[in-house]
Amino acid sequence: MSPKRLVFKKISKDKSVGVYLPKRDFVDHCDFVDPVDGVVVIDPAQCKGKKVYVMLSCSFRYGRDDMDVMGVAFRRDIFLCTRQVYPALQDVERSTHTKMQENLIRKLGHDAYPFFFEFPDNLPCSVCLQPGPSDVGKRCQVEFEVKAFVGDNEDEKAQKKSSVKLAIRKIQYAPEEREAPPVGETKCEFVMSEKPLLMKAKLDKGTYYHGEPINIHVEITNSSGKDVKDLSVAVEQVTNVVLYSNDKYVKPVASEETSDVIPAGTSYKRDFTLVPLLEKAKERRGMALDGKLKHGDTNLASSSIIKDDVLKEVLGMIISYKVVVRVLAAGLIGSSEVAVEVPFRLMHPKPESDKDCAFEDLEFQEFKRTYIKGIVGAEDDSPAEG
Repeated sequence: MSPKRLVFKKISKDKSVGVYLPKRDFVDHCDFVDPVDGVVVIDPAQCKGKKVYVMLSCSFRYGRDDMDVMGVAFRRDIFLCTRQVYPALQDVERSTHTKMQENLIRKLGHDAYPFFFEFPDNLPCSVCLQPGPSDVGKRCQVEFEVKAFVGDNEDEKAQKKSSVKLAIRKIQYAPEEREAPPVGETKCEFVMSEKPLLMKAKLDKGTYYHGEPINIHVEITNSSGKDVKDLSVAVEQVTNVVLYSNDKYVKPVASEETSDVIPAGTSYKRDFTLVPLLEKAKERRGMALDGKLKHGDTNLASSSIIKDDVLKEVLGMIISYKVVVRVLAAGLIGSSEVAVEVPFRLMHPKPESDKDCAFEDLEFQEFKRTYIKGIVGAEDDSPAEG
């Protein structure tokens, strides 16, 4: 017996239109992006002679639509594409692109119409900054949305009862490439010391998966005349908001401190293991996530991979990670902080791909992400989940 393929569905309030999607996450493979292939089911009696459209959008948002004031929008559309699915502009066979669409149309009947979108090569991946306790209703995020609506034309403002919106994600997996383990080194010279303080930090590899322990090898050669103390090791997430504001957020996502002392004229070696996890940092304002915190399938945002010839401003937000080792060099005339940084990638491993033809039985599930109870209120003010 072949396994069942899960299909997500969402129906408008007046039952005039419904969207069926075989997945919610679409992968950017760097050289191509998974297309958005789905099916719209319409009720001709409810549509009352009007047309049905499907829209794929990518937008950068800071705040809600009802917060726009004095003509200053809190949302900018990065990509917008609308297609008419009913009445069909060509026969269903020519509009069907995938085996999954064929299965859905066979299952859902003659009122099912396929739609198919391809992402441009320069779009960012989904990312959301976690608001603080006093920032209720505000979000800074790059979001993707599939919307189906009934109207006389594609520019008409859709009525909520006759439209349906589904928030999807565009994500990336770690590239399959071998790279030299990253190393960071620094040399600090002090007044009244003939020799410097040397610090070195090294990782086992340049790309780690979410939830994977990061081994950090620290070496310190203290040839200076100062004692070194208060050593700390941290994994920090760096978010550069490159659209609108050029804001920069640096947030620790895992850390360890020691009381070790490295006296002048001695050397020191020690290995540390840190695991950056959302659970340890979920209440910090400005933390970048792959989705919203209330969604049970989200995690810390993955590192951004910037493609050649793509303007950074189009990406909305750029995410990176680094290991930072800090010490305090204490002397008679005061103390100085010395730090060394090692950049790395934090991403998801590439999963085994599912083939459409391997799934003949379809199981339909309401399109609604699992909430993490007790973290965020039950209501969802996202336009894509309304």
